Amino acid sequence: MKRLVFVLGLAMLASSFSFGSSLGTNTRTVIPSDVQQIISVDYRALRNSPTALALKNKVLPDNLKEFETALKGIGIDPDNDVEQLTFASFRVKSGLKIVGVATGQFPMKKMLAKMKVSKMSGNKYRTYTIYPMNGGVQAVFIDAYTMLFGEQTAVKMGLDARDGEIESLNSNGAITDLMPAVADGTVWSVLDPVGTQNLMKSTLGDASSLADYDTVKKRLTGSRYTMDFNQGVNFDLDVITSDNMTAATLSSLVKAGLMFRKMNATGTEKTALEATTVDSDSDILKVRFKTDDSKFQALLKSDLFTAVSR
Repeated sequence: MKRLVFVLGLAMLASSFSFGSSLGTNTRTVIPSDVQQIISVDYRALRNSPTALALKNKVLPDNLKEFETALKGIGIDPDNDVEQLTFASFRVKSGLKIVGVATGQFPMKKMLAKMKVSKMSGNKYRTYTIYPMNGGVQAVFIDAYTMLFGEQTAVKMGLDARDGEIESLNSNGAITDLMPAVADGTVWSVLDPVGTQNLMKSTLGDASSLADYDTVKKRLTGSRYTMDFNQGVNFDLDVITSDNMTAATLSSLVKAGLMFRKMNATGTEKTALEATTVDSDSDILKVRFKTDDSKFQALLKSDLFTAVSR
């Protein structure tokens, strides 16, 4: 088995890293309704944790590095000006689109002056001005504290959601009902049934081909996770299923995967596995991982972490 439950969140961060606290009104309104996953990161809390920064530097994908570089190009310092960064993947007829929302105290006068010097003229879309940035990214300022960004079609759909042309996240009760339990985390995410199936399949590896998993995967109704760095590292994952039996079966599959991995784990990896607990409570699979900063930073250097965070 190539992947482990205790790094579920890390694996997700590796593919689309982001940070956050509870979503503000402006952020909710620019996310289209048919959401597969939201990931949010609280940059303020991140800056106060060397361990969290080490994680960010380890798994930050190239496209987000390019976005941070683009922000600097227009006078925004991501490490100081951004307070929250949120990504949402949502469905369109052709597949999935992604929008990002950055919130913070943005130096608007400085930014506009830099754009003018760089001859970055924006394009009008109704009452909005959409600016081109490096790497094909488009960005629009909703107000002095909120920036929507992504590829052009996704950004326009975010603006359509804000203006009521299409439905926004606020109309998706299944997703918004998942959020209150995790939205205070430094890093948090919520996923719909399809997103949860993809997450569990990736996590279970070979075990996802078993008949038991084929039975339970259709009964996964959503999931949510948080990572916090206040006292060591805490990762909490809840997978919501349709009934008690499904949660218990999924718990057994995950436990079997952990036992298999322990047989071949190194000292650092084995310690991490032993810090992971798996159980079910009513219709919810619960995975909990807790360790101190030094052990987690050692884990970041391990072959196991390299494998699961590709």
